[in-house]
Formats: sequence, structure tokens, C-alpha cells
Amino acid sequence: MKYRYLGNSGLAVSRLCLGTMTFGNEAWGCDLATSQSIVDAFIDAGGTFIDTADLYTKGESEVILGKALKGKDLTRLVIASKCWFPVDDTPNGRGLSRKHIVEACEASLRRMGLDYMDLYQIHGPDPYTPVEETMRALDDLVSAGKIRYAGCSNLYAWQIVKANAAAEIGGFTKFISGQYLYNLVRRDIETEILPACVDQGMGVLCWSPLAAGLLTGKYRDREEVFKSDRFSAMTNLRDRYVFDEAMDLVELLCAIAKETGKSPTTVALAWLLKDKAVTSVIAGARSAEQLSDSIEAGAWDLPDEAYRKLKDKLPHKHGYPTEWMETALVPSFNKTEDDPGRAQRFPPLFG
Repeated sequence: MKYRYLGNSGLAVSRLCLGTMTFGNEAWGCDLATSQSIVDAFIDAGGTFIDTADLYTKGESEVILGKALKGKDLTRLVIASKCWFPVDDTPNGRGLSRKHIVEACEASLRRMGLDYMDLYQIHGPDPYTPVEETMRALDDLVSAGKIRYAGCSNLYAWQIVKANAAAEIGGFTKFISGQYLYNLVRRDIETEILPACVDQGMGVLCWSPLAAGLLTGKYRDREEVFKSDRFSAMTNLRDRYVFDEAMDLVELLCAIAKETGKSPTTVALAWLLKDKAVTSVIAGARSAEQLSDSIEAGAWDLPDEAYRKLKDKLPHKHGYPTEWMETALVPSFNKTEDDPGRAQRFPPLFG
């Protein structure tokens, strides 16, 4: 397993992060015994980074993870969770108010049986709570020793910058990470969010890096996809991932996997890790055996040519203002011999 620093922080994590959304999920997940075997296999392979959330199976994921961590050396691990989604029917049982953040954090710690967690992330934006209140609440949790670092997930790029600016003005802890949907099929974050994370010194954590299983190579046509447990249970995934160009991409992915002697899963995850802006990819599993291909991506680097082929197969259309930058900005700033090392990240320059 290889490791990377999480953004500009001093926190090092494994390139593969164990996702725990499957823990306790009866429809397409696993029970306590299987979850325990997955955690054991991950740690034995050198994995250090484990992510959960109070949303996952209504808190059961955190309970199971806590049991699976019993007897482990927690100083070797980085445990992360999230809050934002409703946990009850009360007005304050959701969002990013000081009240909810503090209470949600304490509840997560109780479920996991921990004194603190290493990374605590807001799971989405709250349009009704001042960002200063949110950032101060996270800072208070750091000061109280209940969390070590703060991160975010599913924010717009402007919200990331606004939150970190408010934290800097107030002298509060800033986000060190952003957790986002990113895979070979859905590359939306390349336009604004990924550059914003780079600018803010934040590491990017990729959720759904295998497109809900589409990039494992086990589905070669739409009918096979629609018959699977997960795509049957979560119909919104069909519109997100399943279309003709995506299925063509899967064919290329499988061909490159055969050429490199790796699995499609390993290649798909390694493609994301080729970009050093990505700190870690979050992969879940229903069994320890299923996790093995993901673990391999934590130590293997995809060849440059394979990376370019996959990147070009289903290119992301950035739209405006990127189209303008490609014709106006790039030609206007190509007079020096080399990159001075301080250029901001724009899709046409660094995409």
C-alpha cells in the first residue's frame, strides 16, 4: 500500500480508503462477521483510512465499524465520519447548525465506541445556517479533542472557498479534504471543484470510484446492469451511469485490464490515483475477497498510455468558460519557456 498526505495537512492516509456503506445493509451489503473480515483484510494489507457516516444504514454502519475496530491499534488508523443528513424528524436533527454538528459528532463517537475521530466531514451544504457558525462548530470540536481535522463533501466550489475564507478570518480550522463523486464515467468535478480543492490545499477523496460497480467489468450490457441487486434497488444510478458511451468505456477498460494483467477494478481506481490531486479513492466491498482488487490499486500505478486512452474515451465537456479559456487564455500565456510552478489549475491547462 502507498500513502499520500491529505491536502496540505500533515495527515498521511492510504491511497485506498475503505468505504463502509455496505456494513449492515441487508439489500446489497454485509453482516457483522463479513464486515469484520473486510476490516481485517484491509488493515492487514496496509490500509489505514476508513470512512463512514451517520447516514449509512441509519447509524448501523458506525456501530458495526466500532465493533470491528475493537482491539485494533487506532494510532495506526485514520477514522472518518460525516454529518448533515436527517437523523430524526425534529427541525434540528439535520443540517450544519452548531447544535446538530456537535450532537451528531457525539452520537457517532458513541456508536463507534471512540473518544475521537480523525476526520469529520460535513456531508452537504446547509442553505439556512451561516457558514461562520458551521466552521466555528467544527473548530470547537477540534479544540475539545473530539475530532482532529475537518472536511467537506458535495459542496459547490464557491462554497468550499467561502467556508475556508470564513475559517481563516475567524481563526478556525479549515477543510483539509473534499469528498466527491468521481470516476471514469462521471468527471464533473474536473471543471470547478477539483481545481478549487487544489487551490485550497485540500485532498480529494473519491466516492463511487467504480460507478456503483459498473467499472468492475462484470456488466457488459445494459440488461446485465439492470438485473444487479444494487442497480435494481437504486434506480437513480441507471441515469447517472448507464448509457451507450459508458458501456463502450467499460469495453476499453476491460481490454486495458487484460493488457496490463490487472482487473478492471484495479485499473479504474488506479486511473483516478494518477492525478496527485486525488489523495484516496473510497472503495467498499461485500466480502474480503471482493476487496482484493481494490487493495491492489493502492500500490499499483497505471501506465501513462493506458491513462490517456481511458481519459480520451469519454472526455468530459467543461463548457463555458473553459471553451473561452482554450481559445483565449492558453495562447495568451505560452510565451515563457516552462511553467513557473505557481499556475492555477484550469481544465484546459491541467485537465
